[in-house]
Amino acid sequence: MKYFNFFLLIMVAVLLSNISHASDVDNYSKTIKMFKKSPEAKKFFDNAYGFAVFPTIGKGGAVIGGAFGKGQVYRGNKITGKTSLVHLSIGFQLGGQAFSEIIFFQDKRAYNEFVDGAFEFDAKASAVAITAGVQAQAGTTGTTAGASAGPATGRQAKAKYVKGMAIFIHARGGFMYEAAVGGQKFSFEPL
Repeated sequence: MKYFNFFLLIMVAVLLSNISHASDVDNYSKTIKMFKKSPEAKKFFDNAYGFAVFPTIGKGGAVIGGAFGKGQVYRGNKITGKTSLVHLSIGFQLGGQAFSEIIFFQDKRAYNEFVDGAFEFDAKASAVAITAGVQAQAGTTGTTAGASAGPATGRQAKAKYVKGMAIFIHARGGFMYEAAVGGQKFSFEPL
């Protein structure tokens, strides 16, 4: 068991080390273009007040899990600041995964709620299986609105704003089973 936990710790460290490359401007542009290819997400680009985009979020765990990612926040098409996501959870979980995430803000109120600096999504319970960009299930309860299996698959959940926010996730790789309690917490730093 000690070796297994050590292996998982190494796997999480490798996933999280890949996030340091996410600050590259190209990664933000490519991630936004990828989400714009999704017909369901495109509707949100057309009418959202703003959005936050995370090119790569690394997540892993064995009973205790965590995730981390860095992103940028936009109002319209202008960058207004940097954001980071931290997720801690406890419960049955095993594996590691990497994914991209975008959060759309329906109006000024939702945008301001996010950029006030200590926004947090509610607890979640999910089962996630990712293979070659296909995601069986993703999302969180509470303030989430939808999830994407990825623009290339053609299988996407219908999304709508919930409490002024809508979320899309695109699987990048890995495998993780999770039935855990936790939540995503965000910080914001204006430019």
